[in-house]
Amino acid sequence: MAIVELLNQDMKQAMKNKDKVKLGVIRMVKASMQNEAIKTKKDALSEEEELTVLARELKQRKDSLHEFKEAGREDLVSQLEDEIKIIQAYMPEQLSDEELEQIVVQTIEEVQAQSKKDMGKVMSALMPKVKGKAEGSRVNQLVQKNLS
Repeated sequence: MAIVELLNQDMKQAMKNKDKVKLGVIRMVKASMQNEAIKTKKDALSEEEELTVLARELKQRKDSLHEFKEAGREDLVSQLEDEIKIIQAYMPEQLSDEELEQIVVQTIEEVQAQSKKDMGKVMSALMPKVKGKAEGSRVNQLVQKNLS
């Protein structure tokens, strides 16, 4: 089932349950997907594009969460944590460190990377493989570790 269809079902359920937080998050995510479709001049996004939008929304909230924690805004921290949990429910299962490490090593061998100079080659070959399944910062750290 496409992510948009799942969002629509959950939005109806959130309306019935009067779950304002979940409803608000779903509406924001759907709006972001609609804006992306308009920007790319498409009627509907592919599943990969939907995952990209979800990942972007998740990253924005995680960045905000970090800022709010530093500022001591506990009221906003708990709200953002709830939003993050809701968005993560639509993301694919995250790769474990072992699985990610295996994919990184395999990709380094595929592109025949020798040093950190080849980081760009490795990342460009690797990111499509792990899209939505691992954060870019985690991937970056593992690539650096394996190239040194």
